[in-house]
Amino acid sequence: MAPGRLEVYLDLLSQPCRAVQILLTRTGIPHKVCAVALRKGEHRTPEFTKLNPMQKVPVMVDNGFVLTESDAILKYLTTKPGVPEHWYPPQPDRRARVDEYAAWHHTNTRPHAAKVFLLEVLFPMQTGSPVDEARLQRALSELDGTLDKLESMFLRRQPFLCGDDITIADLLAVCEIMQPLGGGRDILKDRPLLQRWKSRVQSAVGEAFDEAHSVLYALRDRRKSTSSIII
Repeated sequence: MAPGRLEVYLDLLSQPCRAVQILLTRTGIPHKVCAVALRKGEHRTPEFTKLNPMQKVPVMVDNGFVLTESDAILKYLTTKPGVPEHWYPPQPDRRARVDEYAAWHHTNTRPHAAKVFLLEVLFPMQTGSPVDEARLQRALSELDGTLDKLESMFLRRQPFLCGDDITIADLLAVCEIMQPLGGGRDILKDRPLLQRWKSRVQSAVGEAFDEAHSVLYALRDRRKSTSSIII
């Protein structure tokens, strides 16, 4: 690896990987993407397991320094030269707001949005079984509660989750909220406040948003195409 150039191990069907990819692209940090296809079990190979014994993505390697966990990676990347400070503000109170959301995210937005995708898309694909509608409805109800909190707690009277400018918290959240779209489900269709927030995030990161979500869009389109053939 060339000096000053970092490597990231990603599967863009993974929500945290997309957040990392968007930040890297938007900030222009020199990097190399090493694709890890989770569906092919590439995260279980001896080579990858040596890199990350937890067998999860994303993983970052910066001149021999190995870092796992998306939250830690995103915060590390904001220390790179030239990265605008709004991504992870230096002011203690503003930074604490980002940390507050990130802590809440891992037991709310992340598992609840992911569960809908797992039940509606991934498990049926892997097993060939029909969707468990009862479990899916429970998952959607849990997700609704999380979306309510995003609106009432984090987006009250401010354009982004942690203030007036985009931060890494918005990247973590938006990538999770996009995940059910892989099954054709737009969970924001009846939530104008969150729709406007998502549009602001997209505008703030530009083409990096759609580039990072291209794999998810392809899955959605493939499923749509298959459904229309069955019908």
